[in-house]
Amino acid sequence: MVFENIKDIDLTHTFECGQCFRWVPDGPDAYTGAAGSFAGRVSLSDGCLNIEATGGDEEFWRRYFDLDTDYGAIKKRLAESEPLIKPATEYGYGIRILNQDPFETIISFIISQNNNIPRIRKNIESLCRAYGEPIEGSGLYSFPSPEALAEARVCDLAELRLGYRCEYIRASAERYLKEGCPETREELLEFHGIGPKVANCIMLFGLRDTAAFPVDTWVKQIMNDMYGFDLKDTKGMQAFAAEKYGDLAGYAQQYLFYYYRDRSHK
Repeated sequence: MVFENIKDIDLTHTFECGQCFRWVPDGPDAYTGAAGSFAGRVSLSDGCLNIEATGGDEEFWRRYFDLDTDYGAIKKRLAESEPLIKPATEYGYGIRILNQDPFETIISFIISQNNNIPRIRKNIESLCRAYGEPIEGSGLYSFPSPEALAEARVCDLAELRLGYRCEYIRASAERYLKEGCPETREELLEFHGIGPKVANCIMLFGLRDTAAFPVDTWVKQIMNDMYGFDLKDTKGMQAFAAEKYGDLAGYAQQYLFYYYRDRSHK
């Protein structure tokens, strides 16, 4: 599949901004990974997004990469409402918020708690290999179904070095099967092991609530540096983001997060 004349997209910005964990670099301007039960290699060349995938039609991949959203307009609105964010929107100009499967997002961000990116990736791939299905011709595995994880034994999950998250994973899968996909932050907070920060990540990355504003260690430092917030004043940061950015707060968080974290690593 080839999607032509795509603006405001950069694969590194999109895949390395903390929203997903199953895509890895595969040459210049290219990544290999999986989205749900499909594996693929995506690359950018001359304004075209090229996708070689094991499945999924054009509609699936168009939606996954959020190609129908005008990110140029979003960046313009953000800069007009808050000039201080303009350097971040320019630095991470190619970020797009992916449309990820809600259950995959729930489990992935439970695993992300108190964890680093390399270990998160390893944990998720181990979980997929143990409980997912092989994706033919790719060497990858699909993300496990709620049924597979609800039936998993905690002792078996522990062998994947998931630590205290083992019980959270199984309990969340059981709840998902029983009650269906949560729709609100309050419903997510009722899941065993999901706190405010993870709930906001899931709302933004899995349930497409672009007003969600996840606050982690990086964002706390950003809000302290930019606006003088006390590092412990998470509620104040959330209220400020809602007032300042409104329904674009999730986009603002991603631009700021990537801008600060990526530059700190260089």
